[in-house]
This record gives sequence, C-alpha cells and structure tokens, in this order.
Amino acid sequence: MHINWLAFAVPFFLFFIGLEYIVSRWQKKTYFSFNNSVANLNVGIAERLIDSFTVGVFYFVYDYLHRHYAIFDIKSNAWTWICLLLATDFVWYWYHRLAHEINVFWAVHVVHHQSEDFNYTVSARITVFQAIVRTGFWSVLPIIGFPAEMITTMLLVHGLYPFFIHTRTVGKLGWLEYVFVTPSHHRVHHASNPDYLDKNYGDVFIFWDKLFGTFIEEKEEPVYGLTKQLDSHSFLWQQFHFLLELLTQVHRTPGIQAKIKLLFDKPDAVDPTIRNGLEAKLLLRSSVRASSRRFKGYVVGQLTGILLILFSYLLFEDYVSWPLKISIALFILLTLINCGALLEQRQWVLYPEIARLAVLWLGLYILLGDPMLIILAYIGGLSVWAYFSLIQKRYFRLVYGIAH
Repeated sequence: MHINWLAFAVPFFLFFIGLEYIVSRWQKKTYFSFNNSVANLNVGIAERLIDSFTVGVFYFVYDYLHRHYAIFDIKSNAWTWICLLLATDFVWYWYHRLAHEINVFWAVHVVHHQSEDFNYTVSARITVFQAIVRTGFWSVLPIIGFPAEMITTMLLVHGLYPFFIHTRTVGKLGWLEYVFVTPSHHRVHHASNPDYLDKNYGDVFIFWDKLFGTFIEEKEEPVYGLTKQLDSHSFLWQQFHFLLELLTQVHRTPGIQAKIKLLFDKPDAVDPTIRNGLEAKLLLRSSVRASSRRFKGYVVGQLTGILLILFSYLLFEDYVSWPLKISIALFILLTLINCGALLEQRQWVLYPEIARLAVLWLGLYILLGDPMLIILAYIGGLSVWAYFSLIQKRYFRLVYGIAH
C-alpha cells in the first residue's frame, strides 16, 4: 500500500502545539486564547487541504521552467544544496518584504498577521493565495538552474523552520541571534508597535535584514496583530477583508493610472475607515458572545473531526477518487466556515450545518455506492423543514445556551 508520509505533518505540528500549550501553562502564561487558536487552525487546515490539489501544479511550473529556460545545469551536491538554501532564503526575504510594501501582495499575506496571539498556531495562518504568489517569486530558482526535485525538497525543509519561531515560550538564544531568525526576531515581525513595523523579514537567516537595513532587536514587549485589529474570527472575512478594502479603494479612485498605482502602492494608501463600512454591511455581528464549556466542546468537536478527516485523506490521497476528493474538500471548507460563524455568533450558522450534512451524504454515496443512501436526501428535506419549525431554537439553545 502506498501512503503519503507528508500527511504525518498534521499530527507532528499538533503535537508541538500541544507541547507549547503545556509549557506556557507551566510558565503561568496565557499565550493561547480559544477563539484565536481555533481561527488560526482553521486557516491552516484550509491551506493544507487546498495544497493537496495545487502542489503538483507548483512542481510542474518549476520543472517546466528548468527544462526550457534554465541558465545553468546545476547538479546535486553538498555545495549546491547550500547555495540553494541561501538562494531560497534570499528570495523569501524579498517576497516577504514586498508582501508588506505592495497592496496586491499584502492582500494575501495579511492573513498571517491577523492573530492577536503569538504561538505555534499562528504559523498555520498561510493561505493558498500566498503560496501562489510565493511560487511566482521562487520561479527564479529553476531559471537559475536548480532542478525541480531540489527546489521542492528545499521548500519542505525551509518551510519547517519558521514553525518553531512562532513562540513566546523561548527567550533570546545567545550567539544564534546573530545568524538565524529566532523567536525573538520573529516576535518583533508580528508586532504592531510603531517601532517594530516592517522589520525582521528573514525566514531562516537574519543577516539579510541586517544587510538591507530592516533589522531591529526585541526590546519592549510586542503587541501582536494588525495596527487596526481585525476583531473577527470569521473564516471568510479573514481571507478576503483586505482584498475587499483594496477593491473598494480602487473603485473610489478616479483614473486608470491612479487605480493601477494604488494596487502597487503601500497598504497605508488604503483608507482604514473602509473596513468599518464593509463590516457593517457584511459581518452582521451579534452582541452575544458564548463561552460556555458546551459551546467550546462543540467547536472543538468540529475541529477534531475535520483534522481526522484531513489526515486520513492526505494519508490515502492516491486511493481517493476525484468526486470523493471534491466532496471531502467541500465538507471541510463548509465546516471551517461554520466554525468561524459559530465564533462570531452568526444567526445563519445552521445553514452551513445543513449543507455539511448534504455533502456528507453525497460523500457516503460516492464511497459506498449504495443507492439506498438516496433516501438520506429525503431525510435532508425533512431536516430543512424541521429547521424552520423546531430545530433552530433548540440548536441555538444547545450551542450558545440562549434562545435566538
């Protein structure tokens, strides 16, 4: 049986997240908050899921560019691996810096900076849109002459390191601070303190920041998150809020040249008050905030379920048919949207619940091939009717502990 060993990255990261939580409790620190942790993991789950559909495309891009446009024919040996590590980190520095300085890139990178916590769950805040932009930057590597096999292997290793620098449980690390990006350096990067803004872009090595004048040492306690905090755990809003703000600003800006200039201008050029209007129109926040053990248990149950499904899917990905892959992806994405809606106390949370059931039944039908499962569609219709007549009030009372 052929299994995908990369699937074990899921329990690997969860283990260290749990370990960090235990260490933080031992240190008597509150580095984790429930809503932020769930929201962070939701973004990471979506990225892992969608990455399973796109990773082959990224490899194809690197391989195509290497075969048709490579300047040099670089072979694999110890020295070329070292050169590739340095080149990868150098390209990352400039991608990362430009992602903070150019609006269209910030629109996909901002998701990584939304959390007001700083712990290992924050490292999961990467979107597939960000992965696409990074691939565009890293495409220079096969053109230089590095083979696709070397690049994809290096990106796996290079992507592992930054997970461990998203923590407050580790202090400064002596002489390592002069060479590598450490947790102290990266805490500065995630801070919204005025002195810390747009600093410490490095991923593995810190000397790029020192070379290009973007380094600053951690001194005062960082305040994490955006300069204008998002104050929302909605999965969809986190993904698209700045893109909508940018498009609104573009729409308001007269002249084609000015519109294009705005896309490549700095994020400061976008009017921060635009978000207030979009939130009032699109978020429809409730004044209620549930925090009961029952509510948290329900959210954790959903999160645990899709993590198990994601791990199983990634592990046996080669044996999953395309219709079932699409059903699994839809079920997980609907659950992520629903988790975000639950954290926001949205009135419409039951609708994605019903949609999830429909997709689940479809997946079971594809997997088992039993025509009797069509009967479940009839049961689903009854469920919709029951929602409007009875279930809605009981559902809100069960989950939120109140009657809506």
